[in-house]
Order: sequence, then C-alpha cells, then structure tokens
Amino acid sequence: MKFRAVFTVLALLIISAVLFTGCPDNRETVRVLFYLDASNPTEVRDTNEWFTTFERNNPNVRIVRENLFDDAYHDKMRTYAAAGDLPEVMYVWPSGRSDYLHEGRLLKDLGPFIARDGLRNFYLPMTMDPSQQNSGYMAMIPQGVTNTHAFYINMEVLNEVGLQPARNYAELVAQVPILRNAGYQTILIPAESTWVMQSCLFSMIAGRFCGENWHERIHNGSAKFTDPDFVAALDFIRRLYADGVISREAVGVGYGDGPGMFAGNRGAYYIDGDWRVGDLLQVINRDRQQNIRISVFPDIAEAKMNRSNSSVVGVGYAMAASIPSGSAKEAAAWELVKWLLGKEVSTNRTENGGTPTPSRTDLDFGSMDLQPLSIAVGNIGREFDIATVVIDAVFHSDVFEPINNGLIQLALGTRTAAQVAADTQNAFDTWKSR
Repeated sequence: MKFRAVFTVLALLIISAVLFTGCPDNRETVRVLFYLDASNPTEVRDTNEWFTTFERNNPNVRIVRENLFDDAYHDKMRTYAAAGDLPEVMYVWPSGRSDYLHEGRLLKDLGPFIARDGLRNFYLPMTMDPSQQNSGYMAMIPQGVTNTHAFYINMEVLNEVGLQPARNYAELVAQVPILRNAGYQTILIPAESTWVMQSCLFSMIAGRFCGENWHERIHNGSAKFTDPDFVAALDFIRRLYADGVISREAVGVGYGDGPGMFAGNRGAYYIDGDWRVGDLLQVINRDRQQNIRISVFPDIAEAKMNRSNSSVVGVGYAMAASIPSGSAKEAAAWELVKWLLGKEVSTNRTENGGTPTPSRTDLDFGSMDLQPLSIAVGNIGREFDIATVVIDAVFHSDVFEPINNGLIQLALGTRTAAQVAADTQNAFDTWKSR
C-alpha cells in the first residue's frame, strides 16, 4: 500500500510538471483580425488549414483569430484602433480603407524584418516598394497586385440572344433592349456597399476620362475635381443607369449576392474586382467556366484613352506597432505574417482563385491545378495597356467618401455630376487645409 501511495504521488508530480511546462497558457498568444467570407466553403477550409498548420509547426504560439467580412470587418478594425487595442496581426489595405492605420503609424515597419530575413527577392518589386503604401514605409506585405476592375462576360447569355461581347459603349447600349426582352439585365454590379462602384468601376472610368496620373494633378493643384473631364466621368455613371446598362436596383444588391446572380445567368456582364474569381469558382463548375470571359470595360468614345484599367498593390498582412520590439510576441507575429505570405499559402491561394496575380515570384504555376477562370483572370493584364489609379488608394477617406456616396446619389438621381464634383472638391480643400 505504501509503495502504491508513493507511486501515485510521484505520478501526480510528474503530470503536474508536464502540465505546467506545456500548458497552453504558457504559449505566446497572437491575436489575428482576419478578413474571411464565411459563405465561401473553400476559403473557410483553406484558412482553417493555414492556421492549423502554423500552430502545429509552432507549438509555442497560440492563435486567437476573429473572422469578419466587408463593412463589419472595417467597423471592428476602427473600434480596435480607437480603443488602442489592435490585434497583433491584421489583414489590411495598402491605403484606402486602412489609411488611418497607415497615417496614424499604427502598423509596425516590416522593412527591417524583410531585410534581415532576405525576403525582398521573393516578391514582385512593386509590392516591395514603400511608396505604394499610404504610410510611406513597409507597413504591410501585399499578397498580390490587384486589378480592382474586371469585366466578366457570360457567353451563355449572349449566345442565347445571338450577341457577341460589346466592343464599345454604343454597342453595349444597343444590347440593352435585346437582353431586356429576353429577361436579362445587361451589367450586374452589387453596388449596395458604397466602395464597390468607386473601386470596381468608377476608378477605371475616371482614369479613362482624366488621363494617366490624373490624381497627381489634383494633389499638386494644377487640376480640380470640378474640371470638365472629372465631371464628365461622373456623368458617365449617371448615363449607365439612364441608358439601362446598369439597373438602378443594383444599389440594393449586397456585395455577397453578386457571384450568385452572375452564375445564375441574371445578366450578360458582371463588374467586380479580379479577386472575385475565388467566389465564382464556388458557383460555376469547370465546364461552364469555358463560357466565361474576363476583360475590361469596352471603349468609350468620349474618353481621353481606352484600354486602361485601375490597378493597385493588393491587400496583405501587417503587425501592430504596439507590439514591444524584440519581444517573443513580435517574433511570433512575424513568423505568422511570413507564413501567410509564404510560398505554400500563396500557392494554395492562387490555385483557388484568391490571388489572381500573386506577389510571390517563386511559385510553380505549371504544377498548379488551375481552373479555366483562374487562367482567364491571370491573363487580364493582356486586356489593357495602361494601369491607372484606384481612387481610395490615392486619396484620403475624407476625400473619397463623398465620391462613394455621390455615385449612389447619381444612380438614384438625387444629385448631379456637377454637385458631386463640387462636394468632392470642397472635401479635398478641407482635407488639404489640415
């Protein structure tokens, strides 16, 4: 009995020691705010696998992840920032909706980490250029280069009514009654969230009407938002609705509903970003994908230049500036950022359409199982000659919000192009005076 008691005590002591040294509470906790569309099963599966693999390979780190999407994500990020409680790792934009994080220097400079670990040569030069970010330093590493405008063409619908893809705006307008009589919309765009029309369509239109680097002329004072070319660009949006090319019902369509409407043959064309291919892969099978083409908006007669598109370095991952330098938490957060932007995760994301133009330069595309839509969006760069800016990437939110809201007002007919332009110029002048 005495031997059994001694053995029991020893066993309890050993178990206690193991539990104390290996307890999850002793792992370094890294909080993550992650941008995830919970309605996309592939995205959810892949994301879970990325984080599970990371924790398995880094047993000293515990990930506490919060998943949100669209406006809910940005609202929560602003709440954390205002409270001084940002998570250690975040999914962020190089500017635009993350401008307050950049301008407030709330993100850690990743430049020294990139240099120390010799990562620069593994990424496209554009994505390693600090001037592409609103902070002016490497506040985040982009996971790719983004074309915020993609013009998806449904040949199933066009073939049914005997049409070919419109080559210019006049042809597009001529297709409206034919498609309407067959029960189809012409262009689908989920425009309820105000950023969609600005980022996915108007930024490209503004570039075509105002010319290359038009934003620089606004910033240096040699041009204004109230100039005729910008007003004409805004008025073109009004014409899209007036001509029936886009239904006014679009302003009531939630962003998550767009892919399903296009896959369900509700319209002949669909406007979104190139990133949307990942969602379209979930609702359009391989065989039907052969009937989908991806290009850019047709030529516009009044535009200064055509065959242009709006492009910007893409979203990526950042670390909170509040993490103590040299700490174990900083080391753990950096390892997670490297993993999420590493070769394995980048390959997986590219295969499933999440990153049409990845920033990594060491990916083996020949070994990937790419679906037709992924191949098509990867070739979108051949559809245009000039890349122009995305408005929310080059102007402060105080400036682009009047544009975002004005585009909805144009659709509803509650404001004119000249009035929206004046609102924007006033906002710009106020912002610049600060």
